[in-house]
Amino acid sequence: MLKPATQGAPLQLPLDLVDEDPHQPRAADSPGFSAASLGELAKSVRLRGVKTPISVREHPGMPGRYIVNHGARRFRASRLAGLLTIPAFIDNDYNETDQVIENLQRNDLTAREIADYIGRELARGLRRKEIAQRISKSPAYVTQHAMLLDLPEPVARAFSSARVRDVSLVNELVQAYRDRPDVVTAWLDDDQQEITRGSVRMLREFLAQSIVLEMPNDAAQEPAASDSVPDASSLARQAREPAFKGVLLFTHAGLSCELLMRRPSSRKLAWVRYDDGRIAEVALSDLHGDAWRGV
Repeated sequence: MLKPATQGAPLQLPLDLVDEDPHQPRAADSPGFSAASLGELAKSVRLRGVKTPISVREHPGMPGRYIVNHGARRFRASRLAGLLTIPAFIDNDYNETDQVIENLQRNDLTAREIADYIGRELARGLRRKEIAQRISKSPAYVTQHAMLLDLPEPVARAFSSARVRDVSLVNELVQAYRDRPDVVTAWLDDDQQEITRGSVRMLREFLAQSIVLEMPNDAAQEPAASDSVPDASSLARQAREPAFKGVLLFTHAGLSCELLMRRPSSRKLAWVRYDDGRIAEVALSDLHGDAWRGV
């Protein structure tokens, strides 16, 4: 029997009458559901009880039972703490979109969980603009997260292992992979490689530079009438020949050197490392005899 509630107060629902929503947006492996996180919350519940009531709705197929709308962590922690009841408000006008909004407002969902929700909504036939309106986010936000549903395998591994969490960086890696899959794969396969905004920017600049250096020497040494080097997006469109994997090797002033993935002070310059370890910034037009050393 439910404990009666005073005016405006929550019910005290028996925990054994409450079920979790199997379609809730938070994934089973969410950090919020980790043993350590729930253990800390359970300790707090033992000391102070559940201060913020959970929200539930009546179970459509099992009269007398309830489904958690939001508050799954508090529900689990209460069971761990050995409580018999939990404070709750009944809200039957509640759906998955409301759950997502609730968690987004608290920055409580991972990028993957947001992507999974967007994927389910797309599968239901909703357009990205409609999903964006429902969760009060921009269409670009929805598009960025939707890309997480179909990542190239090397990028997916880096994302799944939490080496990269920033959704915008994941999207940049996808764009780079489309241009040079072998190089990006080799770069990501290096477990010591940090994936940051700076390193990804340098990677993309390196790819753009390498395409310039693959042009015939006369083309590289004789700039167009505008005396400008094409930007990265223009260079990427020229890079549809078979992908490469390795380090670019050149000669400069008769000395062997390799191209470094470092931002130059000008688009007409590049950083190189000589065989003796010296590093210098040199003119692109002075590099000759490009070759590849595999990695």
